[in-house]
Formats: sequence, C-alpha cells, structure tokens
Amino acid sequence: MNLTDTEVAAAAALAGAEVVRARYGRLHSRIDKGAGDFATDADLAAEEAILDVIRAARPGDAVHGEEGGRQGAAGAEREWLVDPLCGTLNYATGSQLVAVNVVLRNGPAAVADPFSGEVFLTDGETARVRSGVPGEERPLAPTADTRLVDVNLDPPFPSAPGFRAVDLLAHPGFVENFRPRVVSTTLALAWVAAGRRAAYVTDGGDLSGSVHFAAGIALCRAAGCVVTGVDGGPVGPGGRGLVVAADAGTHELLMSMIGGRGRTG
Repeated sequence: MNLTDTEVAAAAALAGAEVVRARYGRLHSRIDKGAGDFATDADLAAEEAILDVIRAARPGDAVHGEEGGRQGAAGAEREWLVDPLCGTLNYATGSQLVAVNVVLRNGPAAVADPFSGEVFLTDGETARVRSGVPGEERPLAPTADTRLVDVNLDPPFPSAPGFRAVDLLAHPGFVENFRPRVVSTTLALAWVAAGRRAAYVTDGGDLSGSVHFAAGIALCRAAGCVVTGVDGGPVGPGGRGLVVAADAGTHELLMSMIGGRGRTG
C-alpha cells in the first residue's frame, strides 16, 4: 500500500509511541548526554522503531534522529526529523507527560501521545487528531478558552536578561489573564493546536529545524495558531524561541508582557 507522507509520519510516531508505552514503569538504563541531559534505553528503542517505518516507506529519504543523528543518503533531498521521546526526564521519573515527534522537514508531521493513544497530524495545510478508537478523527480547533499557558522553564536561556520565562510568570498581567502550566514536553504544542492550552512559550534560538519543536510548529501553523519567536519575529534562521498562541488576541497580550507588540507569522 502506498502511504502518503502524512500517513508515514503518523505510522512512525505511533510505532515509537508503542515502544514508549510498553517500556513505561521499568528501571531504565541512562545514557549521559552532558549538562544534565540524558537518554534512556526507551529513547533508543523508540527511535529505532520509528526509523524502521520511515526506511520501509521512504528508503531514499534521510532521517535525523535526536539520538542517532543524521542517517541515510548524504545527498537525499528529503529529511525526516525524529524526537522519539520528548519528555525523557518526565518519563524516567514515572510521569506520562511525553510526546513522540516525527516531521518531514517543511512537510507533514505527527505528534503521538503514547498514553492517550492520540496522534495529532498535519499534511501541511490541515490539522487533525486521531483518537485510539479506529476511524475516529476530528479537525483541530485552537481556542484560548482554557486560559492555560504552558511555559518551558528548562535551560538554556539564550534571550536572558532581555527575556526570562520565569519573569513572565511573575508579571501581574499574567496572573490576571492566564494560569501557568509546566509540562516539560512539546506535547504542549499539540495541546495548543487542539484547544487544550491557550498558548505555549519557550526561550531558545531557531527552533524551526529542531527535532523537538518542528513537528509541533507544523501542527500549530496548520491548525491556525499564531506562531512567532519571543521577540515577535518569524520562526526560522535568526529566530528566538517560540510564542504559540491559539489566537491573535492571546498572542498580543503575551507579547505585551514579554516586552514587544509581536508580529504574526
């Protein structure tokens, strides 16, 4: 059967999610990556399961995995970005707040939640979520009604002192309008696209090609969210972090607290 790129992304993300779910609760070996970061045996096994799906469906494509780096033909025109377990520390300490991210660079993407059974996917133009129930699929509809904003407090903080996420939480206007959440996984980006979060904020550099963020960015853009850097500029080369909001009003309000008026993108 010939699968579309969207279906390949979804199948690969679900393959990784199955491994993550099956290994949950075990005592995991850890591979130190420096600066307090680490991978587990579950990260490695999930990435291999994802790569197996992509290799079988798209043997001519390159793949860049968080754990294995870039693999495949050096001159391949297409590249898949893979984050097999976003929220490794959560997972290793017994939390189920994790995501599996798979995206064709500048193309379709999928974000799988191993424990809800959901997969959030986009073909680059539309965004939808598939539940664990066969055949159940619905479009994603961002809304700020929850007033919940996820803020990533993990280092590094390249925009400091001009922008510190912790300072945003202390802003009087923030507590007047929103309630903070910290889930420490880019599953939060899928939740913005799905209307479960009003916004997501993180510091960083250019995150458009990141294995952690690229799938969620693609999903949010296709769903109609407002996506910029923390400086209000476009996400891409020279970009700074992310502010992803369900609507323009929420984005503008957050940007006024960060220190800029913001530009949509």
